[in-house]
Amino acid sequence: MTDLHRIILYSFFSGSTVFLGGVLAYYFGRHVKSGLIKTEIIHSSIAFGGGILFAAVGLVLIPEGISAVPLTPMILFFSAGVVLFFFIDRYLERRGGTLAQLLGMMLDFVPESIALGAVFASNTKLGVLLAIIIGIQNFPEAFNAYLDLKVTFTASKCLLIFFLLSFSGVISALTGYYFLSGMPMTIGALMLLSSGGLIYLIFQDIAPMSQLKKSRVPALGASLGFLVGMIGLKMLG
Repeated sequence: MTDLHRIILYSFFSGSTVFLGGVLAYYFGRHVKSGLIKTEIIHSSIAFGGGILFAAVGLVLIPEGISAVPLTPMILFFSAGVVLFFFIDRYLERRGGTLAQLLGMMLDFVPESIALGAVFASNTKLGVLLAIIIGIQNFPEAFNAYLDLKVTFTASKCLLIFFLLSFSGVISALTGYYFLSGMPMTIGALMLLSSGGLIYLIFQDIAPMSQLKKSRVPALGASLGFLVGMIGLKMLG
């Protein structure tokens, strides 16, 4: 099996969990009755996904970006991500909808998939491990994003969107492999831009949505999500 075939295979695996997470959320919404337990599961899932996103920013995206990009461009790219998603979030709010969970998932998924394709050229084992970690991250993030998106779109349209987005990992990985394997500074800049957007979304939209009065379970979910990110980083060595 060539590197190209491996990249397509593993990036497809990591992207397929986007659709699977959406399917799980669909059946969860249809078959789990409303009540305190369902509410706690939803809020804990949002917190868990927020913890994973925060771990992706603090343990992967920002460290990689800082190591590849000088100080002044680092400040500019991170700040640009914050400002860009400030305006995107404000635009969506004015339209009466929110896509915070979906945007957060893609800000995490796309740059990591690009990095996956780029590292395959020099370290196949690292690329495989990164694909597994991305796939694990995508599952709870997609679950939350579906619940977020369901407010605006029908169930069938949501699942179609998630099915199409699941292939973005393959496209991103191939982009990284063919065009960015020898350009660590460009990948670092992309990670910093994504980090700025993620930090804004986490504290503006995702963390507030995870709160639940008279329950500490969501906070435990956020802590567990961050721990998953730490485990992933440790596995990467």
